[in-house]
Amino acid sequence: MKKPIHFVKMHGAGNDYIFVDTARHTIPDPAAAAIAWSNRHTGIGSDGLVLIGRPADPSAADFTMRIFNADGSEGLMCGNAARCIGKLVYERGMTRSTHVRLLTASGIKTLDLDVDGGGTVRTVTVDMGTPTFNDSSLYSPTAATVPPAPGQPHALPDGVFVSMGNPHYVIFVDDLSAIDVATRGPILERHPNFPQRCNIEFAQIISRDTLRMRVWERGSGITMACGTGACAATVAAALTGHTHRRAIVIMDGGTLTANWREADGHVHLSGPATIAFEGAITP
Repeated sequence: MKKPIHFVKMHGAGNDYIFVDTARHTIPDPAAAAIAWSNRHTGIGSDGLVLIGRPADPSAADFTMRIFNADGSEGLMCGNAARCIGKLVYERGMTRSTHVRLLTASGIKTLDLDVDGGGTVRTVTVDMGTPTFNDSSLYSPTAATVPPAPGQPHALPDGVFVSMGNPHYVIFVDDLSAIDVATRGPILERHPNFPQRCNIEFAQIISRDTLRMRVWERGSGITMACGTGACAATVAAALTGHTHRRAIVIMDGGTLTANWREADGHVHLSGPATIAFEGAITP
């Protein structure tokens, strides 16, 4: 029998992932593992698999992160997964620093941990870097269109494209409860304007500092929350004059706070991270 692999199941506002420390375990085919283990009926159940590693150059970063979506595709960045890593590495004694540098496919992200007197991480804030808006490899507004799916509009609906290291398209709506995310999400994710597919956010303005958002994540489908999506929605709302640059984002699984700082243009994402359970699975 193959050696069981220890995992920790964590979530940020309901956006849940399986975390494996690659210093302890080797995952030969993480894409296949993500598909099998993410299945909520026959596996552990999650939005994807996250591998925690050690960088080749310890002076550049403290840990590395690779993320594989539930469909096996490799993601570029995930704010909630990054925040979960901050809590995990501190509470498990893998670091004693409350400032953690995490190397991701979108570059190095810094995590600042709020720790109570007992050593429990209460919240994690991640510096998500600066948003970009004109990445032709991710968003091509003039791309050739294809015949629409039955009952769906041919053109991409009005929205704001924001890259937070991964692509997002934010659509503002008057009544979020009226939006069929399960139907519209997968069609928009694969719209020809998005060469590498796209995360789709539907956002309703509640006030000048509050948004209500639901998300269809590229490679995972409907998720309870999305950290980079919360950042993208906040940036899009500020750009269009709907909100201030700092906003509370209410999602199906909980609430996060995003702050698009005017001083340096960086977006900071804050909120809780939770360990749900841990165990071992045999490949």
